[in-house]
Amino acid sequence: MSGIISVKNLRKTYYMGTNIINAVQDISLEIYKNDYVALMGASGSGKSTLMNLLGCLDTPSAGEYVLNGINVSTMDDGELADIRNKEIGFVFQTFNLLPRLSALENVALPLVYSGISKTDRHKKAQEVLAMVGLGDRVDHKPNELSGGQRQRVAIARALVNGPSIILADEPTGNLDSKTSYEIMGIFEEIHNSGNTVILVTHEPDIAEHAHRIIRLKDGLVETDIKNENIVRTLERI
Repeated sequence: MSGIISVKNLRKTYYMGTNIINAVQDISLEIYKNDYVALMGASGSGKSTLMNLLGCLDTPSAGEYVLNGINVSTMDDGELADIRNKEIGFVFQTFNLLPRLSALENVALPLVYSGISKTDRHKKAQEVLAMVGLGDRVDHKPNELSGGQRQRVAIARALVNGPSIILADEPTGNLDSKTSYEIMGIFEEIHNSGNTVILVTHEPDIAEHAHRIIRLKDGLVETDIKNENIVRTLERI
């Protein structure tokens, strides 16, 4: 059984003057449809570089990356942008919302590049905002929303194109513990609806929400294990 993401002997090398930095070294892994994966590791472990590669924000120095049956390893920037827009929904720690746009307009933005009419864009954006509990905040601008509400807008924006993968980079990093718990509940709902979720975090309590935890160290996979706490809970249900 092949994964929705299949990575073989992936490497990413940076050159800084005379220094060679092997940020990702010979990583091979499979992530399957409807997986819920946490990528963990200390600063410098390679998790951010691997996230950029998996998210088609960067290209590998060597190795192969097949995403949903498409080899994206050697694509140019334009081709990668097209794949990102179709296949991947991004959620970032800093929300990355446009301050002058309403919640509805922020969420609808990715659909502009899909050739969908404004009416249909706004209808779809309204639907996903309702899904994340913000159906009554569609006209609010980011500065009129709390941190948790802003992250919900960002999640709705990630979902609006119907991507196969949700890639979340430290999505609770700017939130208090109560709000973080609520946001992680939304990711669980997204996973339960059939999406593949990849969560990048350095926080063990956030990683515990995932069903599989991959730990990186020095650009290599140190461990790749099922989250037995989640597995046992699901078995009891």
